[in-house]
Amino acid sequence: MMNPDSVAEFLGGVPLLQRLPSSSIRKIAEIVKLEHYDEGEFVIRNGESKGVYFILQGEAEVCGNSEEDIRPEFILKRYDYFGTGAPTSEQQADVIASSKLTCLLLPSEHCSLLQPKSIWNADEKQGTCAPVESILHLDPIEVNLFQGITLPSAPKFGKMFGGQFIGHALAAASKTVDCLKIVHHLQAYFLLVGDYHIPVIYEVHRLRDGKSFATRRVDAIQKGTIVFTLLASFQKKEKGFEHQEVVMPPAPSPSTLLSLEELRERRIIDPRLPRSYRNKVAAAEHVPWPIEIRFCDPSSSTNQIKSPPRVRYWFKAKGKLTDDQALHRCVVAYASDLMFVGVSANPHRQRDLKISVLSLNHTMWFHRHFKADEWLLFVIESPSASAARGLVSGQMFNQKGELVVTVVQEGLLRVGRTPQTAIRAKY
Repeated sequence: MMNPDSVAEFLGGVPLLQRLPSSSIRKIAEIVKLEHYDEGEFVIRNGESKGVYFILQGEAEVCGNSEEDIRPEFILKRYDYFGTGAPTSEQQADVIASSKLTCLLLPSEHCSLLQPKSIWNADEKQGTCAPVESILHLDPIEVNLFQGITLPSAPKFGKMFGGQFIGHALAAASKTVDCLKIVHHLQAYFLLVGDYHIPVIYEVHRLRDGKSFATRRVDAIQKGTIVFTLLASFQKKEKGFEHQEVVMPPAPSPSTLLSLEELRERRIIDPRLPRSYRNKVAAAEHVPWPIEIRFCDPSSSTNQIKSPPRVRYWFKAKGKLTDDQALHRCVVAYASDLMFVGVSANPHRQRDLKISVLSLNHTMWFHRHFKADEWLLFVIESPSASAARGLVSGQMFNQKGELVVTVVQEGLLRVGRTPQTAIRAKY
């Protein structure tokens, strides 16, 4: 008899199940039955309907083919699955144990757990999840292939938002690893400008699966072209040495600060800003962001006034997120690109000067667990800008002062140019 934790750990290694919400895997771990078979014994016969089998130990043969010999692709091993109820067209054939065989059986009446409405929450009801959780939803196509779309309510900025690429790609990678392994590092490259009018295919490459670590590469594809790529490393939780030298800087409580919506209203009547800019802000269609942002210094909210290359703001997801650390890290990855590389343009801003800012690369290190629907302080500074490139680094702290994430990004800074919405080279 296996304990549920050991069962959940095994199920987390089954590629079919990795795309499920972690809550679904835990439920399946409580439901599955342990089945033992001797060599030569029938596991399931053609036409029978018992459920889905996951091979824990041993091997099995799929029989009933026109060829007399058993070809290699019809030998089933550890982590393979078969039976009725799987979301693929399984063989209508006999399955026989070719050695001593141990399987976990998910009975047919519970196979609906394999088809959740969301990759994050098996119990999701329409319209009840946080806005950013809906934005970060992906549709599984194959085990290593996902599709993402840009929702009407999602930020766009005239092109596909870079944070959406990061969040979607990390979500795709997270849905191909054991749910006990959580991302600790990612490196991303923005190759081409994305078109938010068409879906994006996220293709995951399984580079390594170890006992403690796993590595994935994700290519974002539009019209057959790779427009974005991400490399991510995942680690199973373990105890080790800990220290933190950096101290969270003093910051006012987020409850005392204005929201972006309130700051927008103030900008419209701010006499320091050009009338043309204020009229443009007032006339523009306002689409609320799925992330709540509150600047520690309200003057940071305008791009018309020269300011130091540093910013501090509190942020969190609007609404309540599903309790899944993988989701919370995807949300922070998404939010990290909202107001980041533009800080490197702050010393060069002036009235009516257009500065084109495009992300080139993005790196994140996740140090500690956190909740993305609770306030996090993002401390950003730009140490340098040169050769039309700006560099920014940022540290995220929880309200206890613990460093939870470090971020570094390089972006393209140009005067008087705006990015094209079509898919073209960024340079």
